[in-house]
Parts: sequence; structure tokens; C-alpha cells
Amino acid sequence: MSEHFDAVVIGMGPGGEVVTGRLREAGKRVAAVERELIGGECAYWACIPSKTLLRSGEVLDQARRTPGVRSGGAAWYEAADWRDAMTRGLDDHRQREAYEDQGVTVVRGEARVTGPGEVTVGDRVLHCDHIVVATGSEPVIPPIRGLEDTEVWTNRRATGTSQMPDRVAILGGGPVGCEIAQFMRRFGSEVTIIELAEGLIVREEPRVSELVEEHFAAEGIQAHTKTQVKCVENGGAERVVSLDDGITVTCDAIVAATGRRPRTTGLGLESVGLDLSEGHRIEVDGFCRAAEGVWAVGDVTGVMPFTHVAKYQGRVVADAILGHPHPARYDGVPRVVFTDPEVAAVGLTGHQARERGIRTAATELDLTAALARPWTLEKEPSGTLGLLADADRKVLVGAWAVAPMASEWMHLAAQAVRAGIHLDVLRDQVAQFPTFAEGFHLAVSALDTD
Repeated sequence: MSEHFDAVVIGMGPGGEVVTGRLREAGKRVAAVERELIGGECAYWACIPSKTLLRSGEVLDQARRTPGVRSGGAAWYEAADWRDAMTRGLDDHRQREAYEDQGVTVVRGEARVTGPGEVTVGDRVLHCDHIVVATGSEPVIPPIRGLEDTEVWTNRRATGTSQMPDRVAILGGGPVGCEIAQFMRRFGSEVTIIELAEGLIVREEPRVSELVEEHFAAEGIQAHTKTQVKCVENGGAERVVSLDDGITVTCDAIVAATGRRPRTTGLGLESVGLDLSEGHRIEVDGFCRAAEGVWAVGDVTGVMPFTHVAKYQGRVVADAILGHPHPARYDGVPRVVFTDPEVAAVGLTGHQARERGIRTAATELDLTAALARPWTLEKEPSGTLGLLADADRKVLVGAWAVAPMASEWMHLAAQAVRAGIHLDVLRDQVAQFPTFAEGFHLAVSALDTD
């Protein structure tokens, strides 16, 4: 069976959904190919379930820290029921019906690009003017002796578990590992994080890692950094993880949060001249074009592995296909780890700025010492904000925070970085009292760019 479409979108995660929706709204004939569930990793196994589970523990801990509120306990099964409701019981029939009602042809199965403008799914051959690859990424399991003989949890098993393990070892202290560590700890698990790098969440400023480790230690999460796993041994129902410093960690479950790689294997992209030798990723230009008539969005591009970036790239691709091209910009894109307190950042780190030859000015503000808002929120407040400026251009080039609700108010800095707003304009801004956003005014005022 051969059919023709304006576009075939392979992968219906957030990026693929944006492309599909925008093209269909413009009257284009679109085929959407999905091998699993419409909504992708984020909707069913990553962003949505992890943030849902984090919220329960966050509220419980906030109750402990809030005057006049008596905290109870965390009911795991009730939280798990709500998670299952949020992930629709891993059932996407309503999403499929909604797309079909809009006129999108939904095709289930493994897609393979079999030539320019040609995608094969089972016995169906889909011809098109544009192929959009949005297949996301898959977890990387590290080559550790004994791990191949062990049941290893990925983010899917961790966020979808029906029963919390008593003891868990998490390999990897990045955003995924830290979020899993905290919700498991707050639902009663003994948690140990093992990280090869210098600290946790090392993509950000070293100070961020220090603060996160302090908060984690206070609630009983053990973190072994600068540490390598030598081997894993099975001991019946338990596992023993041996580290290179002689320490052993006994646990009931091992979670691998050691990174992800673009899911491009078996897609047949070589048939349209693409070389994926560089770490499986699809190289794209500024418009997310990989080749003539071939586009890619999301994790497969290896640009920035965030849902919001995939959605943004989806807008860029759809607009280009519709004849309104504009290049993608990645300055001012926020990065968030939804722990408690949250970690939010945008722009460059100090190290990155120095590599670019930027003369910088930096400041760090203790929000609890400078603002009223932390104290109105809880009796054991925390919060730190850091800013980085280009001392010559007099604009912000980076910001970070470890503080409550940082994901929301970090967008102030994101806009300032993206638009290149002059520091004098930021100093003259009026912030609502009492809010965490006031901290930006105080921190900007403390920057010495002379």
C-alpha cells in the first residue's frame, strides 16, 4: 500500500506532536508514526510521572517546615494511583482518536526511511515531501562487570514502580538521578547515589552541586562522588555494588541514570545520506534540517535534551515547512531539576564564559538573608541565587538558583539573557513584594562590572 503526504512525522513525543499539530492546522496532510505511545517518554515515563511523584514528598516536607501545619505521612499507593491517572494508565487511545478526528493519519509500528521522501511501516509505504524524525532517546546502561546479569531499573521502571524498594543504589547524579533519588527517599527508601564526576548535576556551577549535596545529606541521601563502580554482585534478592574506593553498597534495586543516547538505530537514515557515526545523533542546521526534505527535532539532534527544546524545535521545523523560516536560538533556554529546593539555571557557567574569552562579573545572593519571601514560606527557609554578567557588554550571560519555585522565576533571567537586556534596565525594574523575583534586582545591583 502506497500513500502520499505532505509530511511524515516519525515519533510522537512532544516535538513530533508540535510539528504534527501545526502542520495539520495549516491544512497539510500529515502521517504520524508511533511505535509506542503518543506523547512519548515525557508523558508516560519521565517528566509527568517523576514530577507527580516529587510533588507528594515535597508537600509532606513543606508541611514539616510550615508553621501551624501538622504533617502526616506519605501514602505511596495513593501517590502511585495519581501517577497512573496522570499517565493515563499507559493508554493513548484518546490521543490517537483526537489526531484522527483532526485528519491526521496515525500509523502504529516501527518506521524505516527507505529512500528520499519514503517511509516504510510494516507493509505500508508512505511517500511524502518532508520527513520529520522525532524519535527521542534511550537510556545508556554502563558496561560494569556483573551489571549485565542484574535486573537494572531505568527511569521507566523507577517512575512506574508499583512498590518502592527498601534500599536503592542510583548510578548517576545528574538531573534524572537526583529527581529519582529524592522521591524515593521521601517515600521511605534508603538511597545512595554513585557519581563518577566531581559532584551532582555537574553541568551547572560547582556551587550548585555543593548546595544540592547539602540538602540531600540533610534528608539522608548518601552521595558518593568522584567514585567509580567496579562490579555488581547478585546475592539473591539483594545486590552488592562495589566501588573503587573500597566501599560496598547493598541494595534491593539498582537504577541506571547514566545518560541517554539518540534513538536512531534501525531508522534507515543512511538511505537519505545521513552519517550517524557521531554518537548516533542527527546533525541539523539552524532550521533543524538534516538533509533535503529531512528534518529532526528533540533528543535525536543532540542539541539540548529537554522537552521544551523539542517543542521549540518543532515550531521551527513546522514554520520552515510552511514557508516562514526562522533559525533556532538556544541562548536563554532554562534548565531545571525539579528537586526540593528546585535547581534552575540559564545561559553560561563561569567556566564556559571564560572559554569564550568573556570578561565576567559574578555575584551570589543568600535569598534568606536578603528577602522576606523565604520566611513567609517556611520556618527553615533556603535559597541561593547566582548571576553572571558580561562586564564589557553590561548584560547577563548566565544565572542559577537553588531555591523554592526557581523553575518559575528563573524565566526573568532567561528573558534577560536571550534579549540582551542592559543591566541598567534590570536595575530599574520593579519587582512585586514579597517574591523571590526581588532577588534578581538585588543581585543585579550587586554586580560589579567595572
